[in-house]
Amino acid sequence: MLISAEKLQAFVETILRAAGSGAEEARTVAAHLVEANLTGHDSHGISLIPEYLRNIKVGNVRPNEVGSLVRRDGSILVYDGNLGYGQVVAKLATDLAIEAAKASGLALLALRNCHHIGRIGSYGEQCAAQGLVAVQFVNAVGNRPRVAPHGGRDARLPTNPVCIAVPATEGKPAVILDMATSKIAQGKVRIARNSGIPVGEGFLLDKDGEPTTDPQVMFDEVPGAILPFGEHKGYGLSLMCEILAGAFTGGPTIQPANPQRGASVNGMLMIVFDPARTASLDGARREIDALVDYVTASPPREPGMPVLVPGDPERATRASRNKNGIPVDDGTWARLLEAAGGLGVAYRMDEPAKTGPARGRIG
Repeated sequence: MLISAEKLQAFVETILRAAGSGAEEARTVAAHLVEANLTGHDSHGISLIPEYLRNIKVGNVRPNEVGSLVRRDGSILVYDGNLGYGQVVAKLATDLAIEAAKASGLALLALRNCHHIGRIGSYGEQCAAQGLVAVQFVNAVGNRPRVAPHGGRDARLPTNPVCIAVPATEGKPAVILDMATSKIAQGKVRIARNSGIPVGEGFLLDKDGEPTTDPQVMFDEVPGAILPFGEHKGYGLSLMCEILAGAFTGGPTIQPANPQRGASVNGMLMIVFDPARTASLDGARREIDALVDYVTASPPREPGMPVLVPGDPERATRASRNKNGIPVDDGTWARLLEAAGGLGVAYRMDEPAKTGPARGRIG
C-alpha cells in the first residue's frame, strides 16, 4: 500500500505518545523514522516501531530521556545517552558538535549508550546543512552479532555503519555517503522476511555457515549471519567502527563479556570540521563541482541508469515518495497495527490516527 508521509507521521506520533513520549520527542522520533522511509531506507523506518515498543516494556529505551554531556575538553565532547531514544539524543549531541566545530573549526563527538540512533545519514545531513563536513563511525551492541568476519562461518560483528557528509555547493547538492559495513542491513533482511521474499545470492549464511537466500535464518533461535561487504575490506572497516565507536567512546563493544540487553544500543564517534579552515571555499567548491561532473559523465553501462553520487538515490526516492506516497508491505503494516493496537491506538485510512481510552502508556 502507499501511505502519505503526513499520515504516517501522525500515526507514528500517536503510537509514541501512547507509549509515554512527550509531544516533542514523539515528533522527533516519528519524523526521523518517516524520513528514513522517504529516502528509501525502509529498514530504518516505521518497521522498527514494534521493536521499540518491546524495548520500552523491558527498560531498554527510556522515553523522555535526553542524556547528558559528561565531559568537555575544548572541542572534544563526550555525551552519554542514558538509553534515551537515539534519534533525540544523537540530534542533540550533533548540535553540540556543530556548535563546537563552528567555534574552533574542528570537533570530536564521542557518543555512547544510546538506544538505536536510526539512519546515520541524517546526522551527516544535519552537519552538511550547516556547511560542515562530518565523518561518523557507529557500532551497535546489546543484540547478538549479525555479521560474519571475513573467512568466518558465524556472526561476530554488528552491521556497523559509516557516514561521510560533504556540504552542498552552489551547483551541486550535498554528498552523503551512508553505508553499512555488511553486504545488506539487518533491517533490509527484516523487510524481506516481512514481505515473504528471498534476499539476493551472496548475502547470507545459514546457521551452519552455508550460503542461503532465506531471510528467516537471521530470526531463528540459532541464527545465521550476514556477510561483510567487500570481503576483508568491509570486515576490517566494521572492526574499526567497533573500536572507534565502542572502546574509544567509553562504551562497550560486541565482545561477549559485555551484557546483551536484547536491544540495539549505539555508540558513535563523529568528527566534524569547517572546510573553510582547510581550503579556500570557492576553490574547493569549484573542484567538487568539476569532480562530480567528471565522474557522473561516465557513459552508463545500462541505458537510463546514469552514474550517481552518494545522496542522489535518497533525493530521487524522497521526491517520488513525497509525490506518490510511501510503500509499506503487508507484513510490516500488520506488525505495526498489532503493536499500535496493544496500546489502544487505531488507524483508519480515511482519517488521522486515533488513540483509544485508558491505555496510554507501557510499563
